[in-house]
Amino acid sequence: MSFTWPLALLLLALLPLVALAYLLVQRRRAKYAVRFTNLDLLASVVDRAPGWRRHAPAVLYLLALGALIVALARPTVVTSTPKEQATVILVTDVSGSMNATDVDPTRLLAAEKAAGTLVDRLPRGFRVSLISFSAGVNVLVAPTDDREAVRTALQSLRANGGTAMGDAILQAVDVARPPDAEQLPAGPSPSATPRATRTPTPAPAAASTANPPAVIVLLSDGANSTGTAQPLDAAQIAKERGIPVFTVALGTPTGVVDVTDNAGRTRRIAVPPDPDTLQQVADTTGGRFFEAPNAGDLQSIYEERGSRIGSVDEEHEVTYWFAAGAALCVVVAGGLALLWFNRFP
Repeated sequence: MSFTWPLALLLLALLPLVALAYLLVQRRRAKYAVRFTNLDLLASVVDRAPGWRRHAPAVLYLLALGALIVALARPTVVTSTPKEQATVILVTDVSGSMNATDVDPTRLLAAEKAAGTLVDRLPRGFRVSLISFSAGVNVLVAPTDDREAVRTALQSLRANGGTAMGDAILQAVDVARPPDAEQLPAGPSPSATPRATRTPTPAPAAASTANPPAVIVLLSDGANSTGTAQPLDAAQIAKERGIPVFTVALGTPTGVVDVTDNAGRTRRIAVPPDPDTLQQVADTTGGRFFEAPNAGDLQSIYEERGSRIGSVDEEHEVTYWFAAGAALCVVVAGGLALLWFNRFP
């Protein structure tokens, strides 16, 4: 708990003084009672001593005063609140290495299933976009709340070609935080052309604060092998736009894939993931890196992202809690005084 006006809490030092003044008044009343010398007559007038009941209203009034002082300081608490306006950009590697079977049944099919799990678990108000990349980059689904369109696009993914990871990150950044219109070159929509032909200009800080939150979830199983942008350069632009990138390295170090060359010969090529680059991308942007050597691990990662992206810590003022508590103490104290002693307060 924190306070908007913490200096007001200094007034709490008055509470011991008020309590001391009350005790002094009670002692003075006791001295006057002793002066009544006819104790038999006093006993006949007073049936029984009030005991602790005499002090209960005073204690409640003291509590009410303390609560009012705390309310004056305007206390605030931080709570986890669902964030219903956000964009999640799914960036999925569809290079030829995604045909490897070290993840059952293949890396690509495991990625499709896990991405579908994430889509299902995201809050209803979230928009989702799907980007695939190999040697080129394609925006398959622009940000939308139509989950069925995303699922259909996931089922259409086919693995082939190289790995333009840097270009894919840049395209995802543009989808999540489009630069101002005057910063964009004239030409076709970015969803219709490969990402390698355009480099985004960092958006002004004021513009980024006006946009809803955005997150990029990047899944790749290999090192950057083509394209015009390097992954770490693209990650720096994502950082400037305020977009965290969560990265997932899919596959095992022993993964292989069979490739047929132009002469019709089949070669077996090792396709280990590149966790070092993916780790650096996540660290640069403020995201998080995961290693997913099998389909079950990958699905659990997507499930975790789906449950955590949907909330944000927000500060709420709770002055009314203490004000209401003070009012309740005053009402109860007054009621007890009337009930027990026929006086108020």
